[in-house]
Amino acid sequence: MNIKGLKFISILSIFIFQGIVANAQNTVSGKVTDVNGVPLPGVSVIVKGTTTGMSTDFDGIYTINSDFSEDSILTFSYLGYIAQDVPINGQSKIDVTLEEDVSALDEVVLVGYGSQLKKDITGSVSTIDGESFESRPNTQVGSLIQGQSAGVQIVPNSGKPSAGFSIRIRGTNSINAGSEPLYVVDGVPTTDTRSINPTDIDAITILKDASSTAIYGAQGANGVVLITTKRGTTSKPKVTLDMYTGFAQVWNTLPVLNGEQYRDLMTELGLTPPGGWDSYTERTDWQDEIFQNGFSQNYQTSISGRTESTNYYISAGYLSQEGAVKSAELNRTNFKINIDQQVNDWLKVGSRIAYTEYRDVDVNDNNNVNSGGVLLGALTTPSIIGVFNDAGMFTSNPFQNWENPLASTDGLDREFRSQRFLGNIYVEAQIAKGLSYRINYGIDNNNGIFDSFLDPFRTGFGVAIEGQSINNTNKTSYYIVENTLNYKSVFGKHNVEALIGSVNQKFLFENSSIQARGYASAAITTPNAGIPFSSSASKSEKANSSFLSRVNYSYDDKYLLTANFRADGSSVFGPNNRWGYFPSFSLGWRVSNENFIADDSFINDLKFRAGWGIVGNDQIRNYAYLGLVGSGANYPFGTSAQSGTFPASLENLKLKWEESQQTNIGLDLSIFDNRVSLTADAYVKNTTDLLLDAPLPTSTGFSSAFQNIGELQNKGIEFSVNTVNFKKDNFSWNTGFNISFNRNEVISLAGTELLGGSIAGGRGEASLVRVGEPLGSLFGYIFGGVDPATGDAFYIDRDGNSTFTPSEDDRTIIGDANPDFFYGITNTFNYKGFGLFVFLQGSQGNDLLNATRIETEGMIDPKNQSITVLNRWRQPGDITDIPRASFGNSDNSRVSTRFIEDASYLRMKAITLSYSLPQSVLETLNISNLKIYATGENIFTITDYSGFDPEVNAFGGSNTVRGIDFGTYPQTRNLIFGLNVTF
Repeated sequence: MNIKGLKFISILSIFIFQGIVANAQNTVSGKVTDVNGVPLPGVSVIVKGTTTGMSTDFDGIYTINSDFSEDSILTFSYLGYIAQDVPINGQSKIDVTLEEDVSALDEVVLVGYGSQLKKDITGSVSTIDGESFESRPNTQVGSLIQGQSAGVQIVPNSGKPSAGFSIRIRGTNSINAGSEPLYVVDGVPTTDTRSINPTDIDAITILKDASSTAIYGAQGANGVVLITTKRGTTSKPKVTLDMYTGFAQVWNTLPVLNGEQYRDLMTELGLTPPGGWDSYTERTDWQDEIFQNGFSQNYQTSISGRTESTNYYISAGYLSQEGAVKSAELNRTNFKINIDQQVNDWLKVGSRIAYTEYRDVDVNDNNNVNSGGVLLGALTTPSIIGVFNDAGMFTSNPFQNWENPLASTDGLDREFRSQRFLGNIYVEAQIAKGLSYRINYGIDNNNGIFDSFLDPFRTGFGVAIEGQSINNTNKTSYYIVENTLNYKSVFGKHNVEALIGSVNQKFLFENSSIQARGYASAAITTPNAGIPFSSSASKSEKANSSFLSRVNYSYDDKYLLTANFRADGSSVFGPNNRWGYFPSFSLGWRVSNENFIADDSFINDLKFRAGWGIVGNDQIRNYAYLGLVGSGANYPFGTSAQSGTFPASLENLKLKWEESQQTNIGLDLSIFDNRVSLTADAYVKNTTDLLLDAPLPTSTGFSSAFQNIGELQNKGIEFSVNTVNFKKDNFSWNTGFNISFNRNEVISLAGTELLGGSIAGGRGEASLVRVGEPLGSLFGYIFGGVDPATGDAFYIDRDGNSTFTPSEDDRTIIGDANPDFFYGITNTFNYKGFGLFVFLQGSQGNDLLNATRIETEGMIDPKNQSITVLNRWRQPGDITDIPRASFGNSDNSRVSTRFIEDASYLRMKAITLSYSLPQSVLETLNISNLKIYATGENIFTITDYSGFDPEVNAFGGSNTVRGIDFGTYPQTRNLIFGLNVTF
């Protein structure tokens, strides 16, 4: 059940003094708890029909003094719970247990620039509340969302502590423009969520269709994720302390050739190491060297509360993670202050301030050993060498100067640090009855520094260049100013809400870099201690200006209408097409409120929804429409070279908005006393005037330029089901299930095809964008098998014939990285003080190019290989699907169907067992709540994929190059132990 936040009704006790009277004053006291025995603070307790009453304190205790009559009744009410009327009947002590109102139709759901009752929403909106967050520890926003909302696909780029998530709401919407959703944190838009502390989050609302995102216009094309942070909920100060410690391991390793098997393979390739094989007697397990037991610790504390006019929440937290791959680290320190002040009956002010210090140490993955790739280095470095040689340097492959993977993890000191200030301040004034004005000013300032030092002694490259120091600084400044007027009115059966406003935003980006080499010592690592090698600096700006409006209308709580209109201007487009206009509307029909649905029907709520809208996208590089001038070109002048400039990009003053038009139909259904709720949606989304960095004829002098070319389509259906399977006083069992089907297709590209995803070793691109195919299409040859006579791989050409030397024209679509469907299943059990949360998440039907196998099964150079190659062809007549070893011959390991694998998986994403101490013990300890828990993450994975992990993507958040594993840092198996205490 979703209960968004806890809003408390505080009513001050009214004591009526009428002089000295003969009648004695009666007292009733008691305690209010939920079905699990947890005290409920802030419950309104009122003598029915009077104004006499109070709110329960932090421990759920109330005491009312009054002259009670024989028929006096106490009313207990609390948002999100079923109200109870209890006759006093002369009792002096009345304890009450409140049950949750599982219908939650009156739940207030955050939408853009306002909120609505859940029952009145006509767009496609999903919510994830704080109860879901508390079921497992989380370190990133993406992990809170994964598997929790239909239509929202979360693909981790890798398992690194510092890795982010690629989030797609109803598919990938663009080719070259951004496809990540807009995040709005307490009213401030942002694109970086890594530094946001999940513990501070109260609720997440995801706007999925155009009718709900159009209020954000240009920024809403890829969906909107609204994040609200916590507020005070109790009149008595509430202090919480959350802490956990965890351990992580790589859940899967890959077997490779041992020293003897490697020697046999090299001999077959005609290679002998310097000094002969007897000189290499080490037997190093490189996976064992780079993989370690990761360790994490997290500490969070907060104090919150509310008075009649003030609401406050203050928190601080520290997170530290050591990854399961050597040297991977993350540290984050967070401070948060939320405050709301009711100045008087018409004026309210407030602020949300968050400060974060962030640090991480990245790991070089998605690269082969030649480029310092750690994962592929662990697989392809032969075991016959140790970590260091006699000179104290990292060892190299005996046949090539390819250093072992520890040269990347331990031979290069590096770290990224950032300081981020994200906050806003607002003023809200009630101008007249139903009419309010609000101004919101927000900023997001981020200063990042990357430092690295390659010492001049331990690595081969460091010796060659006498060390290297790099210092990169990045500064991003952003501000937003919003002015809105909101009008609400109810007359008869009509309910109207109208909003108009303006928004101004500006971004400033500053970058600088300096690199130095030629270090005589490793004592001083800053660039000033070396010889300057290169430097650069740049600045850019982007500005947006917008006007917005919305009308919500309902009649008789049955017929609902929402209409939005937003006009956006963006500095990235040409002066003739700078403004875009984005309308939307949606309708709703609450059938369950019609007279033909009986009051005692098994249908508790039934609503049909339909919506249409247009949203825009301007997420491309700044100044994209301008013909830019490049610097750094040298021109001969006399006997010396002089610096000069050159045309760097082609001007396109007609460049305009990329637009997405979406139609959505859906229904919301609750039945059987709200024990079963279903939400279903179907949608079609067409993106036109794609912002495409399209190839140009070489005669223009430019390789490509941004143009409005092409069209994409996403269409799909989504289902979410939540059930209350069992609910008694001591035991409850709830289930949540969602499943999503999305089909992506390139409709037109004006005759253009785009290749991408180059694989090392000169094997060409592995990804194709083609009309009629989805983004994420994998591209290569059709593998036919191995010729028993020669041991060479043969392929099937475009005419269906076998060939050993296929041409590039024989390449075709060989896989699709998009799943047929993806899903999430949660089960929550509660028995007395025990809780069990089980979260399963999966993806079905998506292909993955296991490019790691190209490196470990190619047998074309001195790299170590997978044990799979023990089945290679060795003599005429051998029947196998592994070609022969052939030095320098990449024809046997082309990008082909041989390396395409089914990456479907079902993963136990999390399982948490918790225990909350009983009330009797808590009273003895003088605390309000204490919960201990153990969580296992990625405990098991059911998959046929043969690589480290199926849930990876070597090319990160790319729109077009997806479904490639090239030595990518895998997801880890985590075991976490935690404690939550409330005072």
